[in-house]
Amino acid sequence: MTSSLNRKNIRVLYLDDEENNLRSFKAAFRRDYDVYIASTSEKAFDIVKSVKPQVIFSDQRMPVTTGVEFFNAVRQVFPDPVRILITGYTDVNDIIEAINKGHIHRYITKPWSEQEIRVAIDNAYDLFQTRKSLDSKITELEKSNYELSRFIYSASHDLRAPIASTLGLLRVAKHDVTDEAALGYFDKMEETTNTLDMFVSNIIDYYKNARLNDESEDVDFELMIEDVIESVKSYLNTNDVHIDSSINQKHSFKGDIFRIRVILSQLISNAIKFKKEDQKQARIKIEIEADLNEVNINVRDSGVGILTDHVQKVFQIFFKGSSKSAGSGIGLYIVKEALDRMGGEISVDSKPGEGTLFSIKIPNKL
Repeated sequence: MTSSLNRKNIRVLYLDDEENNLRSFKAAFRRDYDVYIASTSEKAFDIVKSVKPQVIFSDQRMPVTTGVEFFNAVRQVFPDPVRILITGYTDVNDIIEAINKGHIHRYITKPWSEQEIRVAIDNAYDLFQTRKSLDSKITELEKSNYELSRFIYSASHDLRAPIASTLGLLRVAKHDVTDEAALGYFDKMEETTNTLDMFVSNIIDYYKNARLNDESEDVDFELMIEDVIESVKSYLNTNDVHIDSSINQKHSFKGDIFRIRVILSQLISNAIKFKKEDQKQARIKIEIEADLNEVNINVRDSGVGILTDHVQKVFQIFFKGSSKSAGSGIGLYIVKEALDRMGGEISVDSKPGEGTLFSIKIPNKL
């Protein structure tokens, strides 16, 4: 509870069209609080702008504007003060409107008592201080989170060059070395470095997806799929994949090219990585139907599949739906986050040992 020594720091505004009520309020509380009074909403608004009271009282029934209307106007510009409504009526509809529209902290019925008002002011001020403290902590956390994510992005971005150099040197070494044991070690090193590269790439995609603004551009799915497939095959350093694509785009489609590419890249690379061990090639079928309203994308593979108990968890961050998983566990999380940013949807149907189908809908921003 607020101590008597601190009460003089509490700025209280009371709005009422009746002068007698204003004089009574000021006489009762001016010794304990820093009290301001106003007989019109215009004067009250000027006081709010100049002295920034922590607690505002307002009568509900006034000739020009109601207390709820005044509170609603104030909170649009000055949301911090705690708002308390004083009313001589107990109409339930008025009270509901006050809570919903004016976002009041509480209401007090007339005739009020000094003790009731004092308790209301002290409690409101405690609430005001708590909110300010929380706002400050949230600001600090947001700053720390931003700085941390910037550091992670910068570090990940800087790692790409040495990783690429390492992969290049390994591939050169594999051509120059004939010793079987050494080649085996090189293969293991390349596999591990590729895993690291994938993890770093996912971090960069995660950061960009979280930070970049939504942008709508013309999307040519035919060209995009060709480019994504080549990029994924090059990235995974494999040609052991057969992709059958069916694209039907009869209308212009506007969407976020970066996020759609990220989604397709993640789903296609997953389908390649999680082929069955006895499969010589990963087999993937991509179906795209785009119209004026939305695009429907199906990505189907015949890989190891996902356990039934895991299907609803695959979009959780760091979740790995297969014992074969060696990735970062954030790929499908990025897919879901990217779709949420675009207002899209995704569903998954999978059977262990038979494969997985991801079905996506993305609205056309045309």
